[in-house]
Amino acid sequence: MSPQPGWKTDPGGNVINPLLDLAARPVIGHRGASGEAPENTLPAFELALAQGAHALELDVRVSADGVPLVLHDPALDRTTDRSGLLATIPAAAAREADAGARFSPDGGATYPWRGRGVRIPTLAEVLDRFPEAPFLIEVKEAAAQHAVRAALLQHQATARCVVASEHAAALEVFQSGPFLVGASGADIKRLYFGTLFAVAPGTVPYRLLSVPVRHRGLPVPTRRFVRVARRLGCPVHVWTVNQAGLARRLWQRGVCGIITNFPGAIAREAKALG
Repeated sequence: MSPQPGWKTDPGGNVINPLLDLAARPVIGHRGASGEAPENTLPAFELALAQGAHALELDVRVSADGVPLVLHDPALDRTTDRSGLLATIPAAAAREADAGARFSPDGGATYPWRGRGVRIPTLAEVLDRFPEAPFLIEVKEAAAQHAVRAALLQHQATARCVVASEHAAALEVFQSGPFLVGASGADIKRLYFGTLFAVAPGTVPYRLLSVPVRHRGLPVPTRRFVRVARRLGCPVHVWTVNQAGLARRLWQRGVCGIITNFPGAIAREAKALG
């Protein structure tokens, strides 16, 4: 993988994945530039990178015939012109849906991406289209893990992709081999409530933590949480942050990555911080 502008290399000349760099402030496109283009689609990912995103976040589920597709919801209804659970629909049929049909940047006044041929991409298609981009891959269901594993190996993408999931069971096949694994929901809870305070650095089974700004009314990336995560050698990336001022405060708190629907604005804020 070739270094991108602003990326670092170690003394041996190896590119450092910005998602794992404790000294970096990566701007991460949440489902791409999903505030300005249909989420989890090739145009959204292209726009995010063009706007200065250092990495991309996406979601993966599997179709009825086991193909890993980039889709957040279990059903097609919210983001496409079709309906039904992806798990009951073959990949070819799911990819006939218009993935830009329901995207509206102005609350329903206009639908600028409708009828423009935007489709639900396969994970393989995304990895091929963006061969140098780092990815934070959210495995939405345990049933998808084997297909994701196979795609990462086939496309030699293990060094630039971090797999994470709310569900620990969706990460089981990544616990051995050349995979980079993020914290599960249970891992994050254990760290948040202090049960890992005495754990030695480098001994946790994950490389980063992707957390919301708040969960059930509680702030998640507190100074203490970030401090303990850093002691363990794990960057903290926070979603979904669309305000430059909040991004700046989180960076000042020691957070590394900002996962945002508007990477252009957040990238400008990162540049202003130097």
